[in-house]
Amino acid sequence: MTLTQQEKQALIDLANTARQRAYVPYSKYPVGAVLRTKTGRLYTGVNVENAAYPQTMCAERVAIFKAVSEGEKEFEVITVVTDNGGSPCGGCRQVMAEFGLDTIVILADGTGKLIKETTVKELLPDAFTPDHLSTQGNE
Repeated sequence: MTLTQQEKQALIDLANTARQRAYVPYSKYPVGAVLRTKTGRLYTGVNVENAAYPQTMCAERVAIFKAVSEGEKEFEVITVVTDNGGSPCGGCRQVMAEFGLDTIVILADGTGKLIKETTVKELLPDAFTPDHLSTQGNE
């Protein structure tokens, strides 16, 4: 799948707008994400922090979980915007891998500048996927 520059910028702008709704009283590092499914539906996500730090949820996972909760499991592209164009954490990479290593990942900064375009497979080489789980004895 090839995205036009206009499509990429529209996704970056949507993720950047979503980022304004992030709840980040501790890190002050707002993250916005937008996920486009193969059916063309869009799901946004923001990071939501918690005083009990391990309970914090990343923007990427929020977008993915929203999509899955609506019955979507096939993704084309996820766009992530942070102040400095930061890359998804390991946990988010693993969740992305669950739904497709070929998903395009667009990273942009808070000014809307595209920093990097990659895939989940490139972000998480040798990913642990459902294919690694044995189905022996589960029939």
